[in-house]
Amino acid sequence: MPILDAQNLSKRLGDRVLFESINLTIRRGERVGLVGENGSGKSTLGRVLAARLDLDAGVIHRRRDSTFEYLPQAPEIRAGESALEHVYAGRPAFDQARLAWLSATERLESSQGSLGQVTLASEAFETVGGYVREAEAQRLLKALGLEQTELPMERLSGGEQRRASLARTLFAEPEFAIFDEPTNHLDAETIEWFEEYLLETFRGAYLLITHDRFLLNRVVERTLELDRSQLFSYDGGWEDYLLARAVRSESEARSESNRQNFLRKEIEWLRRQPKARSVKQKARVSRAEAALDSNAPKARQKLELKAEHTRLGGIVLEAKDLSIRFGERVLVDNLELRLERGMRLGIVGPSGSGKTTLLQTLLGHRQPDAGEVTRGKTVQVAYLDQMKNELDPNQAVHEAVSGTRPSVEFGEQSLSVYSYLGRFGFDSRAARQKVLSLSGGERARLALARLLLQPANLIVLDEPTNDLDVMTLGSLEDLLLSLQGALLLVSHDRYFLDRVATHILSSEGQGAWRLWTGGFSTYIERKRELGGAPRPEPGAEQRAESTRKPAEVPAPSLKKLTYAEQKELTGLLERIDQASNNVKALESALADPSLYVERRGEAEKLRSDLEAKKSDLALLEERWLFLEERRAAFDS
Repeated sequence: MPILDAQNLSKRLGDRVLFESINLTIRRGERVGLVGENGSGKSTLGRVLAARLDLDAGVIHRRRDSTFEYLPQAPEIRAGESALEHVYAGRPAFDQARLAWLSATERLESSQGSLGQVTLASEAFETVGGYVREAEAQRLLKALGLEQTELPMERLSGGEQRRASLARTLFAEPEFAIFDEPTNHLDAETIEWFEEYLLETFRGAYLLITHDRFLLNRVVERTLELDRSQLFSYDGGWEDYLLARAVRSESEARSESNRQNFLRKEIEWLRRQPKARSVKQKARVSRAEAALDSNAPKARQKLELKAEHTRLGGIVLEAKDLSIRFGERVLVDNLELRLERGMRLGIVGPSGSGKTTLLQTLLGHRQPDAGEVTRGKTVQVAYLDQMKNELDPNQAVHEAVSGTRPSVEFGEQSLSVYSYLGRFGFDSRAARQKVLSLSGGERARLALARLLLQPANLIVLDEPTNDLDVMTLGSLEDLLLSLQGALLLVSHDRYFLDRVATHILSSEGQGAWRLWTGGFSTYIERKRELGGAPRPEPGAEQRAESTRKPAEVPAPSLKKLTYAEQKELTGLLERIDQASNNVKALESALADPSLYVERRGEAEKLRSDLEAKKSDLALLEERWLFLEERRAAFDS
């Protein structure tokens, strides 16, 4: 049953046709990915389907009895709301009941309300999920790595705001969700959690707009491609899509070859014949004219990236007893690292573990708190920072690459700046526009264009895959695989790390870092084999790492229970008993042999209900334990 049906959609942006007369149907529970080159209109299509942007033509039918949620790339926040409040607002009925209950409680504590009002508000709050839903919101934020849930959203970083908005979308439990680049600025472990959530917990349909090929492979059953203003559909995830698209490209190439052969023969015939006068001859001329007027499929343009290499010695850089602190936190503790020529080192770890700070210290942009970093005498660095700060938003694109010079020196060639930018997907019109008007992906490609003009033997990339389309990612991977020098790479893109990295340096917490040989998948497999406590590579003591840990961080101090929490605690055991009875009743029903003979259609629903009730029970027990520990701390 369709949850969304779109017919003959068209949208222009200025003189550009983003999509024209496209059709799309998404069914309940269907898991769909959307890919395409930067600027092809993927985000615009997502906004149109989410009713955030008007169409030029076409119609969209959405099921009236279904809930829809949209996660934009730029979070939409209200001034003053905390991250937790932002998540609560994902369920308006729950949020309104929660606020009404809090208001009734505050009025009672100030002697302006009655216990009856609190009871009514509390019952209404419980009807929409109550404390179980509150705990779920907190659990989602924690799972997404957001600890400062009480801070106003405007005081959080852009990445933290995105995590809060992702938690809000998941908390809403919509029947159809559109996620626009949900994994940007998430670390690899959090992305893996998100994958598992989509596979095991999320029950609705979704459209996933992403360049994360690893994610597409795992959680998508159909892949859409927006290409040259048309929408194509392929069964399966990323790898299935690649194979099917190759078949389509071959078919297009054969069709174009047949068209050209037909035209060549018809033109030869027309040149040999007198002016056509019979109906049969006129029909043949019409067929030739129709073939001539039809558009040939536009060849896919592959970026051919090259780096300017310079001579490099055997040792690129070496860190000895390196320690880095951020306030009271220990980010790096006594790290030993030796980067050699030919190594492509991927640096991974949770958000806030110090990856970028470590990178900047190794480059000499920040002084270590202890230890030293030594660089080889012939090392020349090309550095692409995460925020692309080197780009002046007020410059034209061609000025950002060459200044006022009309040409650039690339290898042994002298190229006009327009020819050079054409290699990165910027036509002459795009080369003249301002940097501030570029999309995130276009800014990333421009930053790469600048970077690759620098003669270098050590390339340093901090989250280079954010906002890049898959075509550019593939070209960048090919470039890095042919690199003659060395590479330092911070990335959360597991597919990218698997293709490029020869070694992984991972944060193990509390300032410890460990070195592994191989790509990301190899690192994860070995870490799991060792129960989450990976051993260093043999001989890695001389190359990279410290296993020493700083002193344990003291636990945060407990706060005394509020009146509302005391009242909640009083009724929790009764609610836990009721939830436990609900679980037992469902288990008993599923154990009845007659169910599978007489009412087989009910079994799946009962299993689903049982999982939901078990989850509710676990959340209640967790909440009781949390409140009881706080109560005991102040009563003792």
